[in-house]
Order: sequence, then structure tokens, then C-alpha cells
Amino acid sequence: MNDLAICVENLGKRYRIGRSPKPAHGQKALLQKLALPFNYLVSTLREPVPDELIWALKGISLEVKQGEAIGLIGPNGAGKSTLLKILSRITEPTQGRALINGRVGSLLEVGTGFHPELTGRENIYLSGAILGMKRAEINHKFEEIVAFAGVEKFLDTAVKRYSSGMYVRLAFAVAAHLEPEILLVDEVLAVGDAAFQKKCLGKMGDVAAQGRTVLFVSHNMIAIQNLCERVVWLQNGEIMGQGPTKEVIAKYLSKSYSALTEQVWPDQETAPGNEEVRLHRVSIRPENSLSSDIITTLSSLLIEVEYWNLVPDARLSIALHIFTEQQIVAFTTSSDETDKITRDNPLPAGLLRSVCRIPANFLNSGVHRIMVLIVRNGLKIAFRYEDALSFDVLELEERPGAWYGKEPGVVRPRLEWKTEYVDIPPSPEFSHVCRNI
Repeated sequence: MNDLAICVENLGKRYRIGRSPKPAHGQKALLQKLALPFNYLVSTLREPVPDELIWALKGISLEVKQGEAIGLIGPNGAGKSTLLKILSRITEPTQGRALINGRVGSLLEVGTGFHPELTGRENIYLSGAILGMKRAEINHKFEEIVAFAGVEKFLDTAVKRYSSGMYVRLAFAVAAHLEPEILLVDEVLAVGDAAFQKKCLGKMGDVAAQGRTVLFVSHNMIAIQNLCERVVWLQNGEIMGQGPTKEVIAKYLSKSYSALTEQVWPDQETAPGNEEVRLHRVSIRPENSLSSDIITTLSSLLIEVEYWNLVPDARLSIALHIFTEQQIVAFTTSSDETDKITRDNPLPAGLLRSVCRIPANFLNSGVHRIMVLIVRNGLKIAFRYEDALSFDVLELEERPGAWYGKEPGVVRPRLEWKTEYVDIPPSPEFSHVCRNI
């Protein structure tokens, strides 16, 4: 195990969940409350029934080499935090074992390892002592920790008075700067602002570059991709996959990504609609793809609407309303705007298809819903279908100057920008830049 920082063998963690008694009223409710301590004692002594047991981790085996930065991904309840708590010696496994080769620094949630009544200064020394560091070592790193956290003015204030952002900045600074050989970080970066997130990811990269080991749990795929070369995917307490970051993330997203990207109604008689029009098929997919691949902010998309026109020589057009997960209309579009076929010509009876293209770098990340409207003569709604499609736009690549959270706004188009000198003479070394603008 000389080159291994962490070795996990057949690790399992089982929890016993409680069952609430049926609610009672009046005198019976009072007796029920009085009996709670006795019932709790009895329940802990008796053997649990199967439906009271839940396995947070099942048969986990994993090796992490020294100096590796490993990402842990998976849905909520997958067992990621439980695994870090076992590695941090906060909780004991039910089965298997986890061997740690090195000093562990962990940041599992805001407040872990800090005493709320102590000041920021005192908590720095307390955390260092817990890590096994001498006071001289802590003194050597003290100024660097304070500068990174940016809490100089509040250093001698009890940390219970800190905001959540101040708290997590100091906690991360301590965990990262007191030179643990293994750094375990749970999803805490969401508390910080953009600048803090970048500082944290940069620091974790520095820690890994120095030959120390990082285990990083996050739902932010950009952060995982920027820091980790290898990823472990957990789901339902089991390892579903591990390997190169982009490869595993793509598999995870494609499996866990639940959306309604296509609906088909082959029978005209029972398809949604009325005596004028009926829907045959609606779909959304990335352009140049024949399948419902994952959709990212970089995807150009095709929305296809196939419908039966049941009235000869009808003037019909398709309108789309795209909603965000907050049920705000991100934008609307109509085939009348650019499609001469629906705008200028009466349509024959039969099956028709209208296709709308949404350019890349336009939609914001998050869940979206599409409402389809078939409009007659540009004014009257012939048929409206509320929940035609739903899809999730994912953020997988970092943009220059961007932060690691969701951008504000219902859309976020990448617009053309140009800067030019007006009346400020450029210095000679920038004259070539001026000529090229």
C-alpha cells in the first residue's frame, strides 16, 4: 500500500430507520409521549425488521493513489457523503474496511470541526491540533490561512457570529492550508461566491500538484472536470462506474437524465387534437444527432412538430413557448416569422412537419418545458398542448471569466462584442493591437 493513499475493501454501511407510531389524540396522545423513552429503548434492543434497515453503502471497493484528485458524483442519497464520513473516521462501517495512509483533513459540511463558541483564531489552532500539527507549524501557516479566508476583521469573533459564507471560507482555508496528506471535500463550494469558488478549486489543484490526495464530492460537473482526472460514480450505495472524468460523467448524465424529449401518437383517431388538427409527433434533440443525447449549453437543438391537418387549404402555423423550471417564459417563437410555407400558403390536408432550430450558446442551464400551439390564420389557436416536451440543459464546459454556478437570466446568448480605441492614444507596445481591432 506504499503508493496508495486510500484502500477501501467491501465497505458497507447500514442504517436503521425509525417508524413513527400512528398519531393519537387526547389522553392517548399524552400516554404516547410519556412512553417515548421506553419505546425507544425497546426498539434499540429488539432485532430490526427488514423494512427498518437501509444500506447507504454496499460492497464498495476502491483504491486511490497518492497525489490523485478523485471526483465522487451521483444523485442525492447515493452514499457519497457517507463514504467521506467513514474515511474521516466520523462514523464506523457496518462491514468491510477503509485503510488510510496519511493525515486526513476534511471539510464535509459547514461547521464540521469548528467549535461555535471559539473565535476564528482559536478554531484555527484547534483544527491544527486535531490534525496532529505542532503550534509552530500552525504559526507558519497562520497568516496564509487568514489571508485566504478574508476574515481578518472577524478573527477574534466567535465563529457562531459568522455568516455561512465566512464560516465555510475559514473552514476550507484551515482544511487546505494545514497540510493534510489527504483532503476530503464535500459539496460546500455552493456556499461561496464566484471568486471564492475559483480560489478553492485552484487551491485543491495546488494540493494535488504537491503530491497530496483529494477526494471531491460535487454536483457541479464543471468543477469536477477542472479538478479531477478520474471520477467514481455512486448510485444507491454502489459503484456504478469509475474511470476518466469526461467518460464517466457522460455515462452518469445519460443514465440519470430523465426527460420527455419525444412523444409519438401513431393513431390519428386518438392523438391529441380536435376535428381541425391532431398531433403525430413532437421531439427535441441535439442537431446532427439521431438520438436523444444529453443536451448542453453548447448544443444546437432541433424541435420537430409533426401534425395532421384535417381541413384542406388551412392557414396554419406552429408556435412554441419555452418555459424555465420557475415556469417563466424564456422565449416564444412561431413558424410564421421565417417560414414562408406556413406564412404565405394554404396547407393541404395531410401529415406536415415543422422544424425549429435553437442555436448553441443560447439557452441557460436548467430544466425547460415546451408548450406547442397550432395557430390558424396567425390569430386563432386551433390547438394547444401544454406539456409537450421537457428537457434539461447541462453545463459541462467552463467559459472564460465565468463562475461555477448557474448564470442569472432565462437565456444567456453568446453575443458579439467589439472594443475600439476612441480618443486615448495607445502606447507603442499596444499599437499592433489597435491596428487589429
